Amino acid sequence: MRFDELLYNDSVLDALDAMHFGECTPIQEQAIPVALEGRDLLAVAQTGTGKTAAYLLPVIDLLADGGFPEDAINCVVMAPTRELAQQIDQQMQGFAYFMPVSSVAIYGGTDGETFARQKRGLTSGADVVIATPGRLIAHQNMGYVDLSKVSFFILDEADRMLDMGFFDDIMSIYSALPKDCQTLMFSATMPPKIKKLAKQILKNPVEVKIAVSKPADNIDQSVYFCNDAQKTNLLAHLFTETPPQRVIVFSSSKQKIKELTRELRRRKFNVGEMHSDLDQPTREQVMLDFKANRIGVLLATDIVARGIDIDDITLVVNYDVPRDAEDYVHRIGRTARAASSGAATTFVSPRDRQSFARIEQLIEMQVPRRDVPGHLGGNASEGSGRERRERNPKGRRGGSGRGGRGGKEPRREVQDNSRSDKPMEAAATGDKSARKPHNHGTHRGGRGRGRGNGGAKNDKPSDPQ
Repeated sequence: MRFDELLYNDSVLDALDAMHFGECTPIQEQAIPVALEGRDLLAVAQTGTGKTAAYLLPVIDLLADGGFPEDAINCVVMAPTRELAQQIDQQMQGFAYFMPVSSVAIYGGTDGETFARQKRGLTSGADVVIATPGRLIAHQNMGYVDLSKVSFFILDEADRMLDMGFFDDIMSIYSALPKDCQTLMFSATMPPKIKKLAKQILKNPVEVKIAVSKPADNIDQSVYFCNDAQKTNLLAHLFTETPPQRVIVFSSSKQKIKELTRELRRRKFNVGEMHSDLDQPTREQVMLDFKANRIGVLLATDIVARGIDIDDITLVVNYDVPRDAEDYVHRIGRTARAASSGAATTFVSPRDRQSFARIEQLIEMQVPRRDVPGHLGGNASEGSGRERRERNPKGRRGGSGRGGRGGKEPRREVQDNSRSDKPMEAAATGDKSARKPHNHGTHRGGRGRGRGNGGAKNDKPSDPQ
């Protein structure tokens, strides 16, 4: 379907036309009519399917028609990280460019002046507040946030927020909303905790599920079975074969990211790093440099695994296997967004083989294997510790005895090197900053009225890395 078959406000359609939005994605086609009808919604769809537009567009369309309180908060959008909150706010600006609908982004990791601007935005009543849970709670605790007139409550990346321990904060914010508030919950996965939350906050919801926990079909996936000592040289080899541009390399450890950044820079590769030890201005500059192609390779923890919409990512590399099988789907979902294609490869060391087996079970396919080049040492054995014990259950060496010389070898325990770890959006909107300046405050459509954003430091764990 086309957007002009679902939405009726001319200003919204003009903005979509300027952003070259025409055809709806499946999640947008199914979610927008439900939101326009005023029904609660539980929407589950894989990353990169356009969930942000699926909830922002109907809310903006309804707000534009009027009938909502002026100078009051009419919509609250919750996001797990400051990066995602910023991105949602940028998309909000694009969609509402021709309309008098205001927004303010509320997140931590900034200075006191920005916190004060956020306060002004909240007290003056931005139409749409886009916030991380911990930072909004901080403002609420100061007594000046009025959520009594909110008509729309939206949870984006709900599964991620629960993973990060925001359940109590979400329920605290929800308790301050009107009982008849419409609630829209969006998630990339559907674990039991999401079902539990949905039962507590959704009223007779419509459920929409599209390709849950599955990577996009247009991602060329591959895996290398290698040893830890081979990984950096293998990564450099990949970059030498094809000069790296628009590449994201993921690691679960920020210390690993720091070390890898130093090593690749020593080898003259153009790389940048992204992890929670960087202050907010540095993080914003790194992302701007990467989006502008001033950095060819972004080395990152999972803080950019969800919701960060960057066009034309050509390759995603899992330098190590993600702890959670579903994080694999989110990581590689940074590429092949919308109708584009991309590639994703994973380095699997012996200790991570069981974790990778769980990933293949989740995505219901065996990822194609690729050979480690001979000059790098070749492939590590693909068998797990358990498989080795099954082949040689008493832990004996080859031959009939010790060293093959005959005689019995004392019974030995074989070390199992495998481990079992506890089990990673937005529509591509283009660069809105080229169309409308970001004044780092509240945005009032065509009126350009600023109301503030920012926040105090140390938002509740918005960056677990």
